[in-house]
Amino acid sequence: MFQPDLMAGQRILVTGGGTGLGRAMAERFLGLGADVAICGRRQSVCDETAAVWRGQFPGRRIDTFGVDIRVAAAVEEMVDALWQSGGLSGLVNNAAGNFISPTEALSSRAFDAVANIVFHGTFYVTQAVGKRWVADAKAGGWKPGDPLRSVMSIVVTWVENGSPYVVPSAMSKAGIDVMTKSLAVEWAKFGVRLNAVAPGEIPTEGMSKRLNPGEQPGERSIRHNPMARTGTMSELQNLAAFLMARGQCDWLTGQTIAMDGGNALATGGNFYELRSWSDADWQAARERIEAQNAKDKTQR
Repeated sequence: MFQPDLMAGQRILVTGGGTGLGRAMAERFLGLGADVAICGRRQSVCDETAAVWRGQFPGRRIDTFGVDIRVAAAVEEMVDALWQSGGLSGLVNNAAGNFISPTEALSSRAFDAVANIVFHGTFYVTQAVGKRWVADAKAGGWKPGDPLRSVMSIVVTWVENGSPYVVPSAMSKAGIDVMTKSLAVEWAKFGVRLNAVAPGEIPTEGMSKRLNPGEQPGERSIRHNPMARTGTMSELQNLAAFLMARGQCDWLTGQTIAMDGGNALATGGNFYELRSWSDADWQAARERIEAQNAKDKTQR
């Protein structure tokens, strides 16, 4: 299904591409012949990832940026640099943040920590890239029949039904889902398509410890998922490659694809079960999340 040169000639920016899901998707694009750019708040992490890839994929161009996508000016600077060096054919909005908490216990700072990166940051990057594609089309650089440019955003299944205990994320991801639908219509005439993927649990250290503190990664999915397992990185890699490869299914746009083993259909796919937690349970969870946050800060 995936020919070795399927994505040859493409250059794709993956936000949050130095670790986790973003790293896995970018690595798959490289393996299929694309060039990639990755960004994250920790430049050193992106550089370390790129160094590994340059050994694996010596013929590919790999660019790294230390960028806080919550800062619109920093996003513009990064995207301008990308255009000065050839532009992009695709964007994957992967950077995110999330943690569980009773909503009444959230501070405005805690809400903003999630909303600024997921809602604001995703829009900043999408608009910065998209407006350059639109300008190119208006200037005659793209015309009907040419390869389309693609945006893929990582969302959650809760955009369909909401989720208690992760309200900042649920609100922000719902905004990205609506952005995907809206811009798929607005930018179609400029050769731009947008889709989103809502994966179920694919364990990564950061998110597993913030969303399921005190549990073994995947434990909840093994208990409740209809397939009795978590998703795998390779499944996400394959779906992302299908969506981002040019000329394969360009008429698919404005869609959000849930890939979760049927979990949302069976259980709602959210954190409703946490309604039974006591104050002591929540305190223990907060302490574990804060410990993970402190660990991450030491690595920046």
